[in-house]
Amino acid sequence: MTLADFLSSLQSLQDEASEVFAKVSSQAALEEARVRFLGAKNGAFREIQKQLGKIDKADKPQAGQRLNEVKKALAAALQNATEALESGGAGDDTPAADPTLPGELLSLGHIHPITQTIDHLKEIMGRMGFETAEGPEVEDPWHNFVALNIPEDHPARDPLDNFYLATAGATAGEADSQLMRSQTSTVQIRVMENRQPPIRIVSLGRVYRPDDPDATHFPMFHQMEGLMIDTHVTMANLKTVLRVFANNYLGEDVQIRFRPSFFPFTEPSVEVDFLWNDQWIEFGGAGMVDPAVLTAVGYDPEAVSGFAFGLGVERLCMRRHNITDIRDLYSGDMRFLSQF
Repeated sequence: MTLADFLSSLQSLQDEASEVFAKVSSQAALEEARVRFLGAKNGAFREIQKQLGKIDKADKPQAGQRLNEVKKALAAALQNATEALESGGAGDDTPAADPTLPGELLSLGHIHPITQTIDHLKEIMGRMGFETAEGPEVEDPWHNFVALNIPEDHPARDPLDNFYLATAGATAGEADSQLMRSQTSTVQIRVMENRQPPIRIVSLGRVYRPDDPDATHFPMFHQMEGLMIDTHVTMANLKTVLRVFANNYLGEDVQIRFRPSFFPFTEPSVEVDFLWNDQWIEFGGAGMVDPAVLTAVGYDPEAVSGFAFGLGVERLCMRRHNITDIRDLYSGDMRFLSQF
């Protein structure tokens, strides 16, 4: 190849490439032009560069100099085209925005159904004069067991049935150990330790038990604990509060019943069932606060009495929304959660 032919090929390539790069209107077109002219294997510049070896030795310095000039020119054209697209050129194949068209609604998140349920329960109980109280999720055996009249040999204290924390120098179940609370009843103890009657509180929060996940169990769930301490509080007061609560949350046609049971911190104790959709559903336990619990927090059981109840928030939520598997509430599946 003669020097003249080589230089002519370079000039034609530069002219064509400059024109193409100047007209690109999308990233796809830009990439296509880059590969066409500057591709490492079969690009047009690479093909001409291969001809440099056929130039006479005396003409190679001039040919090489011109080759470098064209290479820089092509790189500059590519850079200019890239910047033009990034700074306001078309940049893609979509049409320009039309300001006269109506806008597109943003997809906004919303409150999780469990949180919705908690807020609703607080509102219902608040109308009956119950204030909200909170307590720590990491507890000690005193508040989680001892003050609640749960003896050391009770199955509820078994290390296999609780999430004890690995703390330095502590043994699971001992006084200096710590655990994730297994019930929100711990909050009633903390409130009674720091306040004198009358007390009317509800506590809603997470509790932890090492249950295998299935349709009705999960190792972390929520409870609503209710407590009322005053003079002359009776089982009739407890039944009235739970009946009003059931009618407000599940509807006027919901019936409530009490079945005798046993809990270390209440005496007498009952299981609470609601008749809903022609089926009796267990929602939690309740009863009159055991005198031993009142004594543990410094109250005189001869002067005051009270009731306590604990209801499963997930069960209330699931029954209200016809959810059949508790695991769906914690799946993070937006297709499911967006329904509520």
